[in-house]
Amino acid sequence: MKTLTKEFGLLSVTVAAATGTINATSDEGWEQLGAAGASSRFFVNHKYYDLAGLAMDDKTLFFDGAAVQDASLPSASPATPGQLVSTIDIMSNKPIPNAVIADLVLYGNIPSNNSSVPLTFDQTIYMRSRIFNIDLDNQAGGYAIQLSDNQLGSLSPTASDRVYCTRVVSVSEIDGAYQVYPCRYLIRANAREEAEYQYLMRLKRSYELQQEPDRD
Repeated sequence: MKTLTKEFGLLSVTVAAATGTINATSDEGWEQLGAAGASSRFFVNHKYYDLAGLAMDDKTLFFDGAAVQDASLPSASPATPGQLVSTIDIMSNKPIPNAVIADLVLYGNIPSNNSSVPLTFDQTIYMRSRIFNIDLDNQAGGYAIQLSDNQLGSLSPTASDRVYCTRVVSVSEIDGAYQVYPCRYLIRANAREEAEYQYLMRLKRSYELQQEPDRD
């Protein structure tokens, strides 16, 4: 049994609705979807687990569990009722282009007639979508409370040499300085051999997913 970890740093976002600007600073790795300082409220961070050592041994990774550890609830200053922060945490066996983040936020990995869903259920090892809100009861403390928590992952095994980690954060248009604190992705997995035909078919599919064009 192996435990794999990947950390995401702090994201600080300042919203000034009067001027239509949203500025962000971060520990590392964060991108704003759209020009810096523009009105886009969405931010994304991409990382990956390197599984090349397992792939060299012709082994498949079977997942026992996956989770996200948070340093803290999101916060805002000044705290105003109605301020929202949403987070989506994904571990997948294919990369997620920035161009499809909006569809991901709206539909997750559930097919819809209105959009091309960027991930299927089987491609989604782990996916957790959460919404946090500041209301009258917790305004004084400045920390948001969790309104919803949706799990959409499959824990399907992979023969890929990477597991792609994608964190998406959005904030409301209400003025304030929002803080989304560091988190850690965790995977518990076993690497073991499959029957040759099963392994080759899984490897072929993993390769096809990684060769799909990046349209961001």
